[in-house]
Amino acid sequence: MGLETASQTGPLSTLHRKASFDVADFPVPTGREEEWRFTPLSRLKGLHTGAAASGGVVVRVDAAPEVTVETVGRDDERLGRAYVPADRVSAQAYSAFEKATVITVPREAVASAPTVVTVTGSGDGAAYGHTLVRLEPMAEAVVVLEHQGSAVYADNVEFVVGEGATLKVVSLQEWDDDAVHVSHHHALLAKDATFRSFVVTLGGDLVRLSPSVSYEGPGGDADLTGLYFVDAGQHLEHRLLVDHSTPNCRSNVVYKGALQGEDAHAVWIGDVIIRVEAEGTDTYELNRNLLLTDGARADSVPNLEILTGEVAGAGHASASGRLDDEHIFYLQARGIPFEEARRLVIRGFFKQLLEKIELDELRQRVFAKVEAELEK
Repeated sequence: MGLETASQTGPLSTLHRKASFDVADFPVPTGREEEWRFTPLSRLKGLHTGAAASGGVVVRVDAAPEVTVETVGRDDERLGRAYVPADRVSAQAYSAFEKATVITVPREAVASAPTVVTVTGSGDGAAYGHTLVRLEPMAEAVVVLEHQGSAVYADNVEFVVGEGATLKVVSLQEWDDDAVHVSHHHALLAKDATFRSFVVTLGGDLVRLSPSVSYEGPGGDADLTGLYFVDAGQHLEHRLLVDHSTPNCRSNVVYKGALQGEDAHAVWIGDVIIRVEAEGTDTYELNRNLLLTDGARADSVPNLEILTGEVAGAGHASASGRLDDEHIFYLQARGIPFEEARRLVIRGFFKQLLEKIELDELRQRVFAKVEAELEK
């Protein structure tokens, strides 16, 4: 399916103008394209060329009692409604998956516990996946996506949030050091729907996540938060798109990362489009990177495309820098050793984000992971 016959119209931005389910509609990336220029293609292990040897992952779902979980084939008509692939790897994942996981929260149901989807890599070749999370009108749920083990994995995740529904998602990338993961997460929000996303990326050799949001009715509210900690040799990339095409919707994006070690590389791309018809939009995006050692590199590119003058608010900010010497000095002057002062400053850097994780056990787990990174 080409762009001209796609079920949804692509954004106006030239960075996101192509959408298709057909792999052949996307040329093999060379690294000179804007959307691929930061990604080390040689480390994708064939995901971008289609040459990756087939393998497998194990998907396990521990669902709340109110939630329905199905394993469906490629012909299920619910798949592909919210998201049309926007690059070659995403299209490859859509054309290659065999079974999809569909999670449904019924109308007006309030899930009494989180639904946890665990993807475990076996280390045997490349795998492709597809997940659909559907909230019917007025439903509420929390979904946790966990990724672990060794894998070369590409997948698409669709979130369809019905009218007045509320979906909170936590995505954890805790892969082994040799893993490669390329994923697209797309949320489609109906009238007065609320979407909260929290992405934590810590593991893997190369991880490239592309969260995106679009709106079907006024009153949609999206909050996208991310935390990442990049170690020596790691490449962690987050590419966000919020497409405002409906009046009176809101979005807020806050991603923060810390980097340490030689060739630690973080990439954050934040694209927000406000179309002509999206009057009353209120949007803001923020990215902060803390460079803890020499040899680390952070690329941060916020893009804001505004096609109407009738907006409630629109802005962006981006900054990358080292630890504040004044903060360290202030703590050391009060008898706190340098290493402990350093840890306190980094904890403070992430504290506001961590407080957004409403599940106590999960928040403590992420905090412990960050603490472990600080010990390296």
